[in-house]
Amino acid sequence: MSEIVLHHCPQTRSMRSLWLLNELEVPFRIALHSFDKSLRDPSYLALSPAGRVPALEIDGERMFETGAITEYLCERFPDAGLGREVGNPDRMAWLVWVHFAETISQHVAALTQQHIMLYDDAMRSPVVMKLEAARLSKCFDAIEARLSTPIENRDTLLTSGFSAADISVGQAVYLAQKFCKLDNHPATAAWFKRLEERPAFQESLPDEGFLLYTKDFYPAWDPDA
Repeated sequence: MSEIVLHHCPQTRSMRSLWLLNELEVPFRIALHSFDKSLRDPSYLALSPAGRVPALEIDGERMFETGAITEYLCERFPDAGLGREVGNPDRMAWLVWVHFAETISQHVAALTQQHIMLYDDAMRSPVVMKLEAARLSKCFDAIEARLSTPIENRDTLLTSGFSAADISVGQAVYLAQKFCKLDNHPATAAWFKRLEERPAFQESLPDEGFLLYTKDFYPAWDPDA
C-alpha cells in the first residue's frame, strides 16, 4: 500500500478525516497547513482545487471532500467495521448521517466567518449570527430525535453500533458547540460525551499552539452592547 497523506488544518473539517484515520488504525502521515492564503498556492490547489482541507493522497490518487473521503476509506478498509456496505440494513441511514455532517458544517463555517474571519465589526451581522446559530440548534434537534428513538441500545446514530456516521456528525458537533450549546439536547450531549472519551477522538484534537477558535463559546454579537 502506498503512503497515505492527510492534508490537515486543526479545528476544521479535516479533523473528520483525521479522526477516521485514527479509528481505522492504518499508517498515515499528516501534512499540516495553516488556515490562511497558503491554501491558495498552486501546489496545494493541485490537490484540492477549491483550496480547502482536507485533501488526501492515497493509492497514488488525490481526493478532496470529507464525505467522499469517508466513503472511500471505509470501503478501502472494511475490516474496521466503520462503513455499512450495500445491502446492510443500516446502509441508508449511514449515508444520510455521514453527509448530514456537512449540513452542520455549513452553518459552522458561516459563524466562523462572522466571529473570527471578519476583523471589522462593521462587516459583522448580528442577524446572520442569530440565524445561523438557530439553524445549528435545528440540526441538534435532528440528532436528538434520532438518538431519542425508543430502540434498544441506541447509543449511536445507527442501530448496528458505532460507525463513521458518528465520527462525521460528532466532529461537526464538536465545532458547532463553539456557537450553539447542547443544554436543551440531553441525548445528544450524552452521545457526544461518549465520543469525546474515544482515544481516536483525543488523538485528533489540536495542540494549543494551533487553535483557530481561541474561545470556548462565541455568543451572537450585539453591536449595542
